Amino acid sequence: MTGTAQTSTSGKQMLTEQIYAHLRDAIMHGDYAPGDALKPQDLAKDQGVSLAVVREALVRVVGEGLADRLPNRGFAVPAFSDRRWQEVAEARRTIEPVLLRMSIERGDVEWEARVRAAHHRLARTPAFAPEEGEYYTDAWSEAHRVFHRTLLEGCGNPVLLETFDRMWTASELARRWSTHRNPDRDGAEEHRRLEETALARDADAAAEALTRHLTLTAAVLTGDTHPEPAKES
Repeated sequence: MTGTAQTSTSGKQMLTEQIYAHLRDAIMHGDYAPGDALKPQDLAKDQGVSLAVVREALVRVVGEGLADRLPNRGFAVPAFSDRRWQEVAEARRTIEPVLLRMSIERGDVEWEARVRAAHHRLARTPAFAPEEGEYYTDAWSEAHRVFHRTLLEGCGNPVLLETFDRMWTASELARRWSTHRNPDRDGAEEHRRLEETALARDADAAAEALTRHLTLTAAVLTGDTHPEPAKES
């Protein structure tokens, strides 16, 4: 490959990364409503880039579960689809309590320290900020992800943790939407309970707390504010 070709390819990759980051942030921050179309031609014009760059960025966003590719080859933000989010929640309820049990069994004192630190950071990070709109702040969302992942890292299995990472990304949009469907939910208390039971090495109580936590997130998306307590898979 010539130097000119390499520069051209590198430039295109940088543009794709920029448009991908722009789209991801816009969707996460609610700039697009559920079900809104993501029109490649309009995006290319607005961002001043080629259609090819926009399409590559959209494919990446689709791969993360933050957009859908429609049968007619168009793109759109996911709608409030009960089935979609319930399937993601079912997968998480099946896998994550198992990983948490493994962490409680295998985690050492260093894991305990990381769990405590991650929860402290989450509890001290504001969930909302006027300058970031009506959805969770980026800082809180990252602290939230780190806390949940840290709880499971004691399992010591990178393959299982990669599965968690994929499921987390796929459910992130639904999680942000859920705050508007049940503003009275006490997520802070749910997280405190998770930390408490995990550090007490109470695997049964921790798994039950995590299962309920995940069930509530799915339930508020369907308008079911009084879900039946889910049993651990």
